[in-house]
Amino acid sequence: MRGKTVLVTGGTGGIGKETARGLARLGAEVILVGRDGDRADAAVAELRRDTGNPRIEALLADVTSQDDLRRLAAQVRDRGAVDVLINNAGVVKERRELTADGVETAFAANVVAPYLLTRLLMPVLRGRVINIAGGVPRGRIALENLQGEKSYVGLSHYNQTKLALMAMSRAFAEQVREPGITINVGYPGHASTDMNKALPTSAYPPVARPIVPLLRRLMPVLYGGAAIGRAASSSVHLASDPGVAEVHGAYFNSKAQRAPWPAAVEDRRNREAIWALCAELTG
Repeated sequence: MRGKTVLVTGGTGGIGKETARGLARLGAEVILVGRDGDRADAAVAELRRDTGNPRIEALLADVTSQDDLRRLAAQVRDRGAVDVLINNAGVVKERRELTADGVETAFAANVVAPYLLTRLLMPVLRGRVINIAGGVPRGRIALENLQGEKSYVGLSHYNQTKLALMAMSRAFAEQVREPGITINVGYPGHASTDMNKALPTSAYPPVARPIVPLLRRLMPVLYGGAAIGRAASSSVHLASDPGVAEVHGAYFNSKAQRAPWPAAVEDRRNREAIWALCAELTG
């Protein structure tokens, strides 16, 4: 990855930081995107120290804010070409909230942000776009409830937004025919990240709430530490492996193996509806 520039949203913690660590070890210039300045500075210092790679920096942006995304994109465009864009940042909320743009917050971060940032960076993109799924992205896409307008349970909605992200990504890939640019989706698997640890019981589906205390004890044991690094391995593989350099419009599982798209993503009506909504919400 020497001579390559990589941008990682949500790169100051969790799977995003481990992805950045892996790519920095391969020699890439890495730009982390986070919303907290202190956390960003700490992540940069840690990764430089750990990898011996001084070419690690951070830019600040809240991916739920379209103004921040436009400012971030302008900063990145001023720097020059981007070889790899990893849309990793994710949000799960206990209750339904709207952003300043009038978009439900989790949908804004998990679907609209990858759509908008990728579009804004197209003039300087020179390689791979990797959108990171998560949760349990399966089942039907509820087009009538994409922003939790009719019902809202935090984790269930998060899963729905990640399924919608996959549909948006596939639609994006179908439209992009720029030489050398590829758009794919990677599924990291489960990891005990700070985002997961901070979830209140009320964010879980009602049927799961009685076992949340047990889950809180098991998650760090089963999916903490090394598991976070393993969860980042799919992203690192998609960003760096020569064998996937020309793969476009594909879905990769947690073992970095190409896998079938979920049935809901295969449905063109879902892809078109979500693409149209993203275009409408971003003007």
